[in-house]
Amino acid sequence: MIKLVLTDLDDTLIPHSAPGISPRAAKAMHTLLDDGACVGPVSGRVPKAMGWMLGGDESLYQTGAFCNGQIVYLNGKKLAEVPVDSDLLTQVVSYLDKLGDAALGVYDVAADKGATLITQHPERLYGHPVIFSESEGEVSTKVPERVIKCNVHIEGDYQHRCEVRDQLCEAFPDLSFVLPSLIAPLIDICPADCDKGTAVKTLIEALGIDNEQAVCFGDSENDLAMLDAVTNSVGVANADETVASRVKWHIGPSDQDSVAQAMEQIATSIETKTVPSFMRE
Repeated sequence: MIKLVLTDLDDTLIPHSAPGISPRAAKAMHTLLDDGACVGPVSGRVPKAMGWMLGGDESLYQTGAFCNGQIVYLNGKKLAEVPVDSDLLTQVVSYLDKLGDAALGVYDVAADKGATLITQHPERLYGHPVIFSESEGEVSTKVPERVIKCNVHIEGDYQHRCEVRDQLCEAFPDLSFVLPSLIAPLIDICPADCDKGTAVKTLIEALGIDNEQAVCFGDSENDLAMLDAVTNSVGVANADETVASRVKWHIGPSDQDSVAQAMEQIATSIETKTVPSFMRE
């Protein structure tokens, strides 16, 4: 019986450009909660963003992982909060300054707002509007002492982001660099030993359940660790090629409320002690 249901939000549970969760998806999550399952988001976003993304319904994110797994909650209790090494981030700033078309962005996890950009040469950023597109427009020359959520804000196409990601992975092996989507001009940064996968394992262990009793939904590179961590990994039809090739189960696209439909099937399977329809080979 499924006891833990976790889903990425952007382009998975919530389609690109949608204002938030659909009524159908919210209802499906509540049905799972009523059936005794734990359900929640695993997102690269900060906890405060869950308010507008999940319709202001706090019950839908009492369990989940945020900032790509660096913050983990179970039933409203914080299980983990893992910062990124500020000294390493200072080195990343110097690297990106030399690169020229990218900058480090750091976030206040107690708020829901854009990033503050960090560079030793603020003047170089003002000719690069894409770098500012996911920020508050604020620029600083110093990395804060404690950073939880951060990423690279970068110009260029998807291929360029992949190339820079690979360069950063080689230059900074103690950090993890992953793309949060096929579209966003960002590269997410986490400690090398902390990601959505470690968060899912933390929740499975805390609940005392078997791996097969967890289901995870995702679409992008930053979901791979989570999807690889469970037997029942599920990709939406709009997932990138790597995700599609690695997941066990496949459902329809995000913009057809496919995750909500799958959650409804899981709820039915719990109530009837059967296998969810999308898991029947």
